[in-house]
Amino acid sequence: MEKQTAGRDALNDFAPKFAELNDDVLFGEVWAREDKLSLKMRSIVTMTALISKGIVDSSLNYHLSAARKNGVTRTEMAEILTHLAFYAGWPNAWAAFRMAKEVYEEGPDTGEHGGFFGLGEPNTAYARYFIGNSYLKPLTDPKKTVFVANVTFEPGCRNNWHIHHAKTGGGQLLICVDGEGWYQEEGKDAQCLKPGSVVTIPAGVKHWHGAKADTWFSHLAVECPGVDTSNEWLEPVTDELYHSLYTSQA
Repeated sequence: MEKQTAGRDALNDFAPKFAELNDDVLFGEVWAREDKLSLKMRSIVTMTALISKGIVDSSLNYHLSAARKNGVTRTEMAEILTHLAFYAGWPNAWAAFRMAKEVYEEGPDTGEHGGFFGLGEPNTAYARYFIGNSYLKPLTDPKKTVFVANVTFEPGCRNNWHIHHAKTGGGQLLICVDGEGWYQEEGKDAQCLKPGSVVTIPAGVKHWHGAKADTWFSHLAVECPGVDTSNEWLEPVTDELYHSLYTSQA
C-alpha cells in the first residue's frame, strides 16, 4: 500500500499528533494489515461506514477512488450502494451514487482487471477445466515463438489440478501481474501470489493455481519449450481444500 501523507499535508502544523495517527497508525498499520483483510474489503467497509453516517464529502470521494483502485468494479459498486440504501438510507445512497458515478467515469472502465495487459476474452475453450470464470489474452504467436498469455481469474476461480508433461524440457512459468492468487503443488503448502511473484513449474509436477476468494488475479503463463509437450487435466480443486487455505495461513 502507498504511504499515506494526507494527515501531515493538511494538519501537521495545526494538529501534528492527529496527522501522525492518521498517516502512521490508521493507514500505516491498520490498512497495511493486508494479510488479515484485503484492501478491497477494507475499502468496502470504510465506504459503508461513511455513507451510513451521511458523510458524502471529499473523504468519501477519496475512498470511492481507492475502492476502484483496490478492485471494486463498477458493477460491484452499483450493487453495494443499492444494497446499502436499504440500511443506510435512500438519500445517503443517492448522494453516494452521484459521487461514485463521477469516480467511475474518470478514464476507461477496464474493471481494474488484467493489469497492464488487459482482460482478454472469456476462456471458453478451457472452461471445463476451471471452477469459475477465467479470461485469456494471448500475447505471442506460438507458431513463431514461445507462447505467452495473460490469464485472468475472477474471485474464487481456479483451474483443476494438472500436469505439464514433456520428454525433455517443458514446464511453465507464472508471473503475477495483478491482484492476488494461489499456487499449490501436490503435497506442498499453497503459495500466495502477488504482483511480481514468479513461479517455476517443472514438467511432471501436479499443481493448480487461481484467484483468492475476494480478489481478481492475473498472471502471465509462459510455456517453456520442450520435446513432446502436453497437458494432462485432472480433478477439480475442492471447495474444502480451497477454503482451508485461509484457515491454515491466517
